[in-house]
Amino acid sequence: MFKKQFAALLVAAAFVTPFAAHAGDHGHGGDAAVAQAFIKEVQADQNAYAAAKGAAFFQELSKGQTPRATVVACSDSRVHTNMWDKTPEGDLFMVRNIGNQIATSHGSVQYGVNHLGSSLLLIVGHSKCGAIAAAGGDYSTLEEPVKKELDTISIAKGGASIDGVKTNVNNQVAAAMKEWGENVKAGKLLIVGAVYDFADDMKKGAGKLNVININGETDPAKLRNMPVQAAKADHGHGEHH
Repeated sequence: MFKKQFAALLVAAAFVTPFAAHAGDHGHGGDAAVAQAFIKEVQADQNAYAAAKGAAFFQELSKGQTPRATVVACSDSRVHTNMWDKTPEGDLFMVRNIGNQIATSHGSVQYGVNHLGSSLLLIVGHSKCGAIAAAGGDYSTLEEPVKKELDTISIAKGGASIDGVKTNVNNQVAAAMKEWGENVKAGKLLIVGAVYDFADDMKKGAGKLNVININGETDPAKLRNMPVQAAKADHGHGEHH
């Protein structure tokens, strides 16, 4: 759970392999035998999880949700909430899509902020993002629905992947500030952009979640002095679970 000031900024991001590497490979799927074995693992793991948590835990969850954070993350299988929050149940309203975008899941993000009252809107990009690699290249041979989602990622063509990731995160924060800027000014919302850098492309340590944008501020020196603001934005929520 979020326990301390800046921990409130740390939570969940696109495809495992670059889109461009498989452009045109529309007929290639998985393996049903692998799926059959894996669903058994899923069921076993879920049964163990349910047994470990116990009935009282799920009874509490059934009462409703007041998530402190709405998280816009990428769909990449290498990135999950337990990397930032050991107890995300009831705490994180997760919105996931390719390229961690607001535009392609706008209603879901609005629901988390406007109706569930999240105090933190966290947008998480990640290193080696296939969606960013595709958006920065030629994705004209991909399926129309995929192209439609990539069209809303505004980054330079041919740019370095991590630069594109950071640009995209900053663009998402800018879009969020345009919509919820008044909430930010009123002290009701904190908007944070971060990069989960498992490849250590930013040279700050492999596997770290690096905050690069808070309420539109991107100057690293100023960001270091802003964690105290997280405590203000975490108003009205006590410890969960």
